[in-house]
Amino acid sequence: MFSELKDKIRSSILPFVKWIPLSPNLLTIIGLLISFWAAVVFATGDLMAGALLILFSGFFDMIDGAVARAKGRMTVFGAVLDSVCDRYADAIVFAGIIYGSFTGTIVQNSLFSVPIWFWVVFAIMGSYMVSYVRSRAESAGVGSMNIGIAERPERMIILVAGSLSGYLLESIVLIVILTHITMIQRLLYAKKELS
Repeated sequence: MFSELKDKIRSSILPFVKWIPLSPNLLTIIGLLISFWAAVVFATGDLMAGALLILFSGFFDMIDGAVARAKGRMTVFGAVLDSVCDRYADAIVFAGIIYGSFTGTIVQNSLFSVPIWFWVVFAIMGSYMVSYVRSRAESAGVGSMNIGIAERPERMIILVAGSLSGYLLESIVLIVILTHITMIQRLLYAKKELS
C-alpha cells in the first residue's frame, strides 16, 4: 500500500539528494544502525523515543534508494544489502521489545492471556514470511510481488503509532494479523501466476 507512496517520494526528492556525499550502501547501513539504537531504547522502555528512531531509520531506508537512482549507482548487490538490512532492522527492534517485556521496562497487559513477547514472536514470523514469499515467488518467475496489506512500511507505521499512543501490544497483534493475511495474499497471487 505505502510502497507506491514511498516510490513517489523517492522520485520527488531525486534532485535534492545528489549532493549527499555518502554512498547508498552506507546510508542503508546507517539506517540499520539506527534500528539497533531503537531496539536498545525500546529495551529500556522508552516507547516514544523508540518510535521516533524507527521513523529516523525509515528516512535512511527511503533516501538510500533515491541516492542510488540520482547518482546512477543502483546495483543488484545494493538491493540485496537493503533487503538483508531491512530484515535485521525488523528483528532487532522486535528483540528490543521482547527484552523490555521480560525485564519489565515495557509493561503491557496481556491480550487473551497471552504476553506481549509471544505476540512479538508471531509478528517476527509474519514479517519474515511476507518477505520470504515475495522472494521465493519472484525467483520462481512471478513478476513484482509488491502486493498485500502489510508490507514493511505499513508494519513500521503501525508499530510507531502503537508506541506513540500507548497501544504497543494492540499494534503488535495487528501486525501479526495483517502480516499473515499478506502472506496468504501473496501465496494466492503466486499460485495464480505460476499455474
